[in-house]
Amino acid sequence: MAVRQRAVATLPTLMRALRKESPSLPQRLPSLRRAFSLYDQINLIDNVPEDQLRFQGYTDSGFTVNGVQYEGSLLCVGNLMLSWSPKKLSDITAESLSIFQAVRPIPEILIIGTGRYIQPVNPEIRKFIRSTGMKLEAIDSRNASSTYNILNEEGRIVAAALLPYGVSE
Repeated sequence: MAVRQRAVATLPTLMRALRKESPSLPQRLPSLRRAFSLYDQINLIDNVPEDQLRFQGYTDSGFTVNGVQYEGSLLCVGNLMLSWSPKKLSDITAESLSIFQAVRPIPEILIIGTGRYIQPVNPEIRKFIRSTGMKLEAIDSRNASSTYNILNEEGRIVAAALLPYGVSE
């Protein structure tokens, strides 16, 4: 009961803070915390190891990961992050994803961030991803980076291939 009272008491402060946010700042990803959760009793989110990748924000041209701003596309496998050459969805080829033929253990899912909008992935790419033993999820880059955070924090073996949010074809 005390947890709920504290959560209710902080709601007005939270609402004021949300109203004061400046739209010109890089947009932040949605929080994983919920006002009426058991956060005080079971806190897994703040116990994430420091070496674990965590997307904290995005701009039209890049991402903020663990407090560092990166420009351009990123390829993440577990807690390894690489700069990635594709600039738009049509640039993604089996060759640009060939690292997944060598990576072990094989990630259970590859999340492709398609930029500002959800876009269909080339059937040849889908076939290639299936041949590696991974599942494929193609969503906008904002939600792709959030999904990567959640699955990575759960300890799952996950990969992400993210185009900057400003990309649209």
